[in-house]
Amino acid sequence: MADRGVDMLALPKEVKDQLAELDLELSEGDITQKGYEKKRTKLLLPFFIHTPVEAPPPAYDAQAPGPSNASGSTHANAHTQAPPPSSSSRYRDRRSRRPHRSGGTRDDRYRSDIHTEAVQAALAKHKEEKMALPMPTKRRSTYVQSPINNCTPPDSSSSSEDEGALLRQSSVGAGLGAPAPSSLLQPPSLQSPDSWINRSVQGSSTSSSASSASSTLSHGESKPQPQPSQTQTQAQPQYKPQYQPQYQPQYQPQYQPQYQSQLQPQSQPQHPAIADMLAQARIGLSENSGPPPDVLAAAPQARGSSQVDRPNNPPVVRGMSRGQSRSSMMETADGVPVNSRVSTKIQQLLNTLKRPKRPPLSEFFVDDQEEIVEVPQPDPNTPRPEGRQIIPVKGEPLGVVSNWPPALQAALARWGATQGKSPALTALDITGKSLYTLTYGKLWSRSVKLAYTLLNKLGPKNEQVLKPGDRVALVYPNSDPGMFWVAFYGCLLAEVIPVPIEVPLSRKDAGSSQVGFLLGSCGVTLALTSEICLKGLPKTPTGEILQFKGWPQLKWVVTDSKYLTKPGKDWQPHIPTANTDPAYIEYKASKEGTVMGVAVSKVAMLTHCQALTQACNYCEGETLVNVLDFKKDMGLWHGVLTSVMNRIHTISVPYAVMKACPLSWVQRVHIHKARVALVKCRDLHWAMMAHREQRDTSLASLRMLIVADGANPWSVSSCDAFLNVFQIHGLKPEVICPCATSPEAMTVAIRRPGVPGTPLPARAILSMGGLSHGVIRVNTEDKNSALTVQDVGHVMPGALMCIVKPEGPPQLCKTDEIGEIVVNSRAGGNMYYGLPGVTKNTFEVIPVNALGAPIGEIPFVRSGLLGFVGPGSLIFVVGKNEGLLMVSGRRHNADDLVATALAVEPVKTVYRGRIAVFSVTVFYDERIVVVAEQRPDASEEDSFQWMSRVLQAIDSIHQVGLYCLALVPANTLPKTHLGGIHIFETKQHFLDGNLHPCNILMCPHTCVTNLPKPRQKQPVGVGPASIMVGNLVAGKRIAQAAGRDLGMIEDQDLIRKHQFLSEALQWRAQTDPDHCLYVLLNAKGVAVSTATCVQLHKRAEKIAAALTEKGSINTGDNVVLLYPPGIDLIASFYGCLYAGCVPVTVRPPHPQNLAATLPTVRMIIDVSKAACILTTQNLMRILRSKEAAATLNIKTWPTIIDTDDLPRHRPPTIYKPPTAEMIAYLDFSVSTTGMLTGVKISHSAVSALCRSIKLQCELYSSRQIAICLDPYCGLGFVLWCLASVYSGHQSILIPPMELESCLPLWLSTLSQYRIRDTFCSYSVMELCTKGIGTQTEILKARGLNLSCVRSCVVIAEERPRLALTMSFSKLFKDLGLSPRAVSTAFGSRVNLAICMQGTTGPDPSTVYVDMKSLRHDRVRLVERGAPQSLPLMESGKILPGVRVIIVNPETRGPLGDSHLGEIWINSPHSASGYYTIYGEESLQADHFNTKLSFGDPTTLWARTGYLGFVKRTELLDAAGHRHDALFVVGSLDETLELRGLRYHPIDIETSVSRAHRSIAESAVFTWTNLLVVVAELCGSEQDALDLVPLVTNVVLEEHHLIVGVVVIVDPGVIPINSRGEKQRMHLRDSFLADQLDPIYVAYNM
Repeated sequence: MADRGVDMLALPKEVKDQLAELDLELSEGDITQKGYEKKRTKLLLPFFIHTPVEAPPPAYDAQAPGPSNASGSTHANAHTQAPPPSSSSRYRDRRSRRPHRSGGTRDDRYRSDIHTEAVQAALAKHKEEKMALPMPTKRRSTYVQSPINNCTPPDSSSSSEDEGALLRQSSVGAGLGAPAPSSLLQPPSLQSPDSWINRSVQGSSTSSSASSASSTLSHGESKPQPQPSQTQTQAQPQYKPQYQPQYQPQYQPQYQPQYQSQLQPQSQPQHPAIADMLAQARIGLSENSGPPPDVLAAAPQARGSSQVDRPNNPPVVRGMSRGQSRSSMMETADGVPVNSRVSTKIQQLLNTLKRPKRPPLSEFFVDDQEEIVEVPQPDPNTPRPEGRQIIPVKGEPLGVVSNWPPALQAALARWGATQGKSPALTALDITGKSLYTLTYGKLWSRSVKLAYTLLNKLGPKNEQVLKPGDRVALVYPNSDPGMFWVAFYGCLLAEVIPVPIEVPLSRKDAGSSQVGFLLGSCGVTLALTSEICLKGLPKTPTGEILQFKGWPQLKWVVTDSKYLTKPGKDWQPHIPTANTDPAYIEYKASKEGTVMGVAVSKVAMLTHCQALTQACNYCEGETLVNVLDFKKDMGLWHGVLTSVMNRIHTISVPYAVMKACPLSWVQRVHIHKARVALVKCRDLHWAMMAHREQRDTSLASLRMLIVADGANPWSVSSCDAFLNVFQIHGLKPEVICPCATSPEAMTVAIRRPGVPGTPLPARAILSMGGLSHGVIRVNTEDKNSALTVQDVGHVMPGALMCIVKPEGPPQLCKTDEIGEIVVNSRAGGNMYYGLPGVTKNTFEVIPVNALGAPIGEIPFVRSGLLGFVGPGSLIFVVGKNEGLLMVSGRRHNADDLVATALAVEPVKTVYRGRIAVFSVTVFYDERIVVVAEQRPDASEEDSFQWMSRVLQAIDSIHQVGLYCLALVPANTLPKTHLGGIHIFETKQHFLDGNLHPCNILMCPHTCVTNLPKPRQKQPVGVGPASIMVGNLVAGKRIAQAAGRDLGMIEDQDLIRKHQFLSEALQWRAQTDPDHCLYVLLNAKGVAVSTATCVQLHKRAEKIAAALTEKGSINTGDNVVLLYPPGIDLIASFYGCLYAGCVPVTVRPPHPQNLAATLPTVRMIIDVSKAACILTTQNLMRILRSKEAAATLNIKTWPTIIDTDDLPRHRPPTIYKPPTAEMIAYLDFSVSTTGMLTGVKISHSAVSALCRSIKLQCELYSSRQIAICLDPYCGLGFVLWCLASVYSGHQSILIPPMELESCLPLWLSTLSQYRIRDTFCSYSVMELCTKGIGTQTEILKARGLNLSCVRSCVVIAEERPRLALTMSFSKLFKDLGLSPRAVSTAFGSRVNLAICMQGTTGPDPSTVYVDMKSLRHDRVRLVERGAPQSLPLMESGKILPGVRVIIVNPETRGPLGDSHLGEIWINSPHSASGYYTIYGEESLQADHFNTKLSFGDPTTLWARTGYLGFVKRTELLDAAGHRHDALFVVGSLDETLELRGLRYHPIDIETSVSRAHRSIAESAVFTWTNLLVVVAELCGSEQDALDLVPLVTNVVLEEHHLIVGVVVIVDPGVIPINSRGEKQRMHLRDSFLADQLDPIYVAYNM
C-alpha cells in the first residue's frame, strides 16, 4: 500500500479530506479498486519519508522503456496533481491498465492517451451542465444509409502520404505520456497550475506514465492540494459556461496568468522571465554567439490563482423582461400556446444562446465598408516575442570528395559499367514477396535504350519529336518502381525533363483538372507509361484514352523493353557536367488546390544527393528499404537519386503491399539486414499493429530509420510508441531520425544518426496558447494545452537558414517567435516551372531586419514549414503553412484540431483516418470546418453526441469555436492517390453544396465574434419640427410627391352619370346598348361569354329582383358574391348596387381542398355579417355537400341564392344612394401577415378611383384592354368589375387559373387581339417566365407577336419584383415585347391604387440603394454593382389626385428624401375605414384620418403601412417638371427587427435563394429573436443538408445576421396567397405547431 513510509497523522487537513472522499467513492462503487489505489498513491506521494535508496516506480506504473530511470518517474509524479476521482474517468482507468497493449482492435491503435486525457478533462467540465443543444430533426428517409455494398467501410488505414490522420493519435499503450498535439491554452479560468517538469532523455515522453495519464480528468473542480513547494491552495475552476468569453480583460484581470503576481504578492516568484532567458540568446555557429533560448527546461514553480466568483444570475433572453415566464415565450404570435417537438427544441436552443458571447463589443457602429466588422480589442495579455532578432544558422560545410561524379547520370554510367551485377532495386509483389531485382547493369542499358528511343524513334524517319529540354510526363503506378527508374534515368540521359505525376484513375479524379494545369504550365505533350498501366487507363468507347478534364492533348508512349530500340555501337548518350538547367520537375499541391511544378536544376539535384550522402553518412553498397512514394519528395531523393549515387540497393515497398501486410517493411529490413529505412509515421503505426504476428524479426541492422513526416507535431508519440514496441527486436533509440522537407527547399533539416549511448535530444513542451500567437512559451501551466515537439536535427550541409514572418515582408523573427523556415542552399528547387510571378515570392526571398532593410543579397527559398531554432541550433517544426488556420488573428494547426477530434472516442461514430479540417472565409474571418466520414452503423444519437463533444473539446482546448461540423457517409470524401483525404476538393464540395452530409452541426453563434454592434435606438429627444428644420438647413427636400390634378368636370350631365357606377351602367345601356364591355375567354382562347351594356344592365336587374324576392334583403345589407372569375360576378355586383345592398366579393372554395379554403370563406361571411350569398348552382352544391359538412356546420349558412335560375321580371325600382359617401362595396383581403382585413369603399371613392385610372391609362370606349388577374379584391377587382363600366372600354377577361392548363393563353390573347394595355399579377408573370420562357422560338413560329403591347402593368401590393419583371422582359423580347412596356402598380388596404404606370410620362426608373443604410432607415444611393447594393424599381407613376408624403412612423413627422419612412396618402379615393365588428374607432382614425405632428397639421392622411422613399429624378413629366418617383421597400408589419436594425424578409430570401441551385423558394421569419429560414428543396433529399451551411454563410455575409434555425421542406410548403405573396406568418404558425413535415431542421448553435 502507499501508506508505508508516510506519517498519516502529519498529513494536512485537505489531504485527509480528499482521502476520506476517495474511501467514500470506493465504497459507493464510483471508482474501481485500481483507480482508487492509483489516486490514493498520487495523493500520498509528496509525503513519502524518503530513504536514500531510489524507490522503484509503483507496480501499476508503466515501466519506462530504455534508459529512463525510476526516479524520473517518481519525480514526475511528485509534481502532478491528483484531481478528484470522477465517474467519467472510470472507463479510462480500465483502459490504461495494460500499458504495452499493442495489438487489439484496429481502432485502438492511434490513441494518444495524453491528448485523449486533455480532451476528456475538457469534456468533463461540460458534463455538469447537460448538453443543452437540441438535436436536429430529420425526416426518416433522409438518412437511410445507402446499401452496405456501396459504403464498404473505407480502409481505416488508408491515410495518405501526408495524412497524419491516423498518425495523429500518438501512443499505442498508455505508457507513452508525451503530451500530444493537444491544444491551445485553456480559458484562463480553468487552468490547473500544474508544475511543468523537464523530463530529459526519453523520460520526457515515456516516464510519466499511466498514473499521470488518468489523472487529468476532472469534474470541473480540482481539490486544493498542498505541494512541497507550495503554500497556496490551487485554483478551483468555477462552473464554466459552455462557450467561454475569449477575452474579457475588463471584467476578469485576475484570470490572466501574467498579472497574477500583482494580485498575490505572497505567491512564489514567476519562472525567470523568458525575456531574461532570451536576452543573450543568439543563434549561429560563430563562437561569440550565446546559448539559444532554452525551451527545454524551466524551473518548476508554483502558482496559485485567486478564485473569482462568476455572477450567476439566471440568464434572460434579450427582448424579454425577467417577469415573463417560460410559458409566455412559448406562445405564438396570437397567444396560442405551443407544445411541440420543434418548439421545445428551439427553446433548448435559446437556452444555449443565453450565455454571453466572446469579446465585448466596441462602442460605436460606423456604417461603412470595412467598419462593418467588429474588431475585437487587442488583449493586453497576449504573449509577444521578447527575444532578440535571430541570426542565420549555418549547416556544416559540404565536404569535398575527390571521386564525386560530375553529374548523376555519370554515377549511373560508372556503376553500370563497373558494378553491373550489383543489385540496384528490388520490387515486391502484392503479397510482399520479391518480384524482380534490377541490377545496375540492367538499369543502365535499359535507360540508354529508352534515351535513344525518345530522341530518335518516336516520329517518322529523321524527324525528332523530342528535343533536349522538352518536358515529359511520367505516369507509372506505385507498384512498379522498376519501370519508373528506367523512365526517369532514360529522360535524364536523353536530356529531356521528366515530370512524374500520379496515374489518373477516372475522369472525375479529385484534383484531376489541377494536374492538367501543371501539365499545361510545363508544356507537356508526351506521357511515358508502362503497357499494364496504359491498359488500365480509362478509355472512350472507341478505345482511345480518355481526355482527362483540364488536361492538354497528350501522346502516350509505352516504355516496356520490347518496344525500345537498341542503339548502335557508336551511339552514346551525352552526359554534360551538371549545370543550372532543370533536371526534373516535382509536382506540389498548394493550399488553394493548384498543382505547380517545382523545377530542380541538374546541379541542385547533384548537390542535394551529396548533402544527403554526407548528412546520412551513406556508404557504397548499403541496403535501403523505401516505403515512401518514389515519384516525389524523400522517396525520390533518397530512394531513386542518392541511392544510385552511392550504389545502394533499394528495396521498394509499395502502398498496396503495406495495406495487405503492414509488417512487410520490417520483414524486409530483417531479411536484407538493411542499414537504412525510409518511412512515415503511418508505417510505424501499421507495423506496431501487426507486430504480434512476427516474433523473430530483428531491426538491429538499422543505423537510420528516417521518419519523413517527423516534422509533424504528432510524430513524437508515433516514434516513441514504435521504439517502445520494437526495442526488444533490436531497434536502437538513436537510429530514429526525423527530418523536415518541402518540395521547394527539398531537405530542410535531418537528424544525424546518433552515436550509441549518447543521450537523445530533448523535447520542447510548448504552450499551445503561445503557439496560437506565434510565440514560443514553455508550457508551465496546464498540460492539457501543451504540445510536445521533437527536433528534426540540424540544418543540411552547405545550407544557411533563417526564420522569417510567414505573412507580409520576410522580416527576421525573434528568437522566441515561430516563423517560416527559409533556406539558402545550392541543393533546393529553382522555380515553379512556367510561373515566374509566383516563383519570385517563394524562391527569391531576401530577409529584412526590423527596420525593413535587407540583411544581405543572397536569396532564400520559403520552405512552407513553420518552426523555430532551439538550443544547439536544433530545428523544431510546429506545422505547415498549408495546414495553418488563421482565426481572429490567432494561428491554429489543422493537424492539432484533427488530433483533438480523434481523442473524443470516435470509435463508434467516424473513421479515424477520414477527418478533414479546413477553413472557409465567411464575414471577414476564417471559420473552421471539420468534415468526417461516419460509419454506416452509427446511430443519429451517437453521431450527434460525438459532434457536440468535439465542439466542446476544441472550444476548451484550442480556445477556438468551430463553425461547422459535418459527417458524410462512408467512402464519399474525395481521395488523394494514396487514399488520404483531398482537403482542397473537400472544401470545394462544401462550398459548392456537393458534400451531401448525413449529419451537420453549425455553431455560428459561438465563433462569429466580429458582428457589428447592435444598433441602439436613441430616445428621440429632438422634436419632428427640429428634424424638419435640420433637413431644410442641410438642403434636403421634404420627401413628398403628387400625381397630377384630377381637374373639374364642367358638364353637369357627366357629373350625374359618373357619380354612381349603377347610374353609369344605366346610362350606357340607354346610349350605347350594343357596345360590348366584357369578353370572357376559356383555356382554349375561345370567348365563352360576352356582355354588352344592355345585357349587363338587364342581368343586374334580374339579380336585384331575386335579392328582394328570395333574399328579402333590406337596403344596406351585405351580400356575399361567391363566383369563379367571370361575367356572373360583374352582373351580381351591379345587381347588388341596383338592390341597394353592399356587395362583398369572396374567392370561392377550391373543390379539391375544401378543408383549407372553406374556413376562409366562412370567416369572411361571418365577419361581414352577410345577409345572403349569391352564387352559381355548382358552388351552391359544394357549400351544402358532405365534404363541406366535414369542415364546418353547413346548417348555419345565410340564405343562398343561385343566380343561374333568375326571375323573369325587373325590380320595381333601381336604388339610388342618397349621398356619395355611402358604402358602395366591401373589399376583404388576407394580408401577408395573415390578417383578414375588410375596408369600406364609398361611392365617391369608386368614381374618383375610376376617373383617376381613366386619366392615367387614357381609357375610352374604343379601347381594348386584357386583364389576367384575380377579381376578388384590391385593384384586380376594380379593373375587372368597375373600370369598363365607368370608362366604356372593352375588357378581355382571362381567369388566371385557365393558364395552368394552357400557359401561352394570356400572351396569345395579347397577340391575337393586338392589345395595347394589359394588367396581370406576379403569379401570372412567373408562370409564363418559368413555363414558356424557353419556348419563345416555337411561339414565334406560331405567329405570336407582342410588339403591339404598350403597357403591361403588374398589379401588386408589395415592392416591385425587379428580377422577375426584368427576366420576363428579356425572355419575351424575341416576341417583340418592348423592354419599356413592363411596369408595376402599387396599392394598399387603405388606398387600393396609389401608383400605376400610365401611357404617358417617363419610364419607371431604377435606383441602387445601400442595404446597410436601409437597415438604419436611411436611403443612400450607390452605383450599380456596388457591394451591398439593392436595386429598387419605381412602383409606377402616382395616380392623378393622389398626394404622397414619407413620414417617420414613430414621431409622425415628415422626413427628408434621404430617409426611409412610412408612405402616407391623401386622395379622394382612399377607403373610408376598416369594416370591423367592434367599431375600433381609434384604429380607424389612426389609419384613415391621421395628421402629421408637424408641417401641415390640417390635411388628413391615410397610413399605408408600407415603408418607402421619394426621389426626385432627372426625368420630366408631362407638364415639364422634374419627376418625383415613389419607391416602395416593403410592408412595415413584415419587417424583422434584429440587432436593432430593420430587415425586409424579401432581401434575406433573395440571398438564400441564390445560395444553392436546389433552393426553389425560401421564406424567413423571427421567433424570440432567432432568425428562422425555411427553404424549399427542389433537388434530391441528399442535398438537404448541403443547404444548411450555404444558407448560414450567405445570410451572414450579406446581412450580418446569424441564422438560428434552418428548415428544409418540400416544394410548395411555403404558403402563397392569390396575389403570389408569401404568407410568412402562416408558415411561422405551422412551424411552431410542427405541421411542416420538414425534411431536415438544423439548429445553429
